[in-house]
Amino acid sequence: MIGLYQHPPTILHRVSAGYKLIALAVLSIVCMRIGNVAILAACLGALLAVYAGFGKPFVRRLAILRPLWPTMLAIFVAQIIVADWQSATASILRLLVMVLLADLVTMSTRMQAMMDALAPLLRPLRMFGVSSERISFCVAYVIRLVPLLLEQWQLYADAWRARTGNRPGWRLIAPFFANILRMAGRHAEALDARGFGASRQ
Repeated sequence: MIGLYQHPPTILHRVSAGYKLIALAVLSIVCMRIGNVAILAACLGALLAVYAGFGKPFVRRLAILRPLWPTMLAIFVAQIIVADWQSATASILRLLVMVLLADLVTMSTRMQAMMDALAPLLRPLRMFGVSSERISFCVAYVIRLVPLLLEQWQLYADAWRARTGNRPGWRLIAPFFANILRMAGRHAEALDARGFGASRQ
């Protein structure tokens, strides 16, 4: 999980986690409202320029998109069937923009900083006996976990290509999910060992 935090530091690393999460939420909402393909393409181009401007480590992170291509192709085909090619293209561009925005936040924000930013927003839940610290941890954990899962899929795909010379397909799904379940078990044990599940007085 720590490996998702990107070095060397950039200007994004100096921005408060709270501001980045607010910006991510606002930009995601705005992105969902945009239907113009040209505008979405310009947004994607601007994001790619940001990645390129931050150097090779960030450019290499663009490989996170490779496992999404089958899903994006399915969305594109479904949108063409029920709508038209413009709606399909807009959907794919919107998905790419939102994934890259989220990944920028993930790469430039430590998990503890995310938790600290989310905790005040969740504090009213204490009135119902819910721990805001635990909820903020879970939210930050999920945000950090998504890129990790994509990286795991990419590792499986690369291994499949190296051994067979073929493109990965549905045969990877079973071993991938088996590995995810094992990883979830290890993470749960690690959290339990650190007292995450212990009740507080």
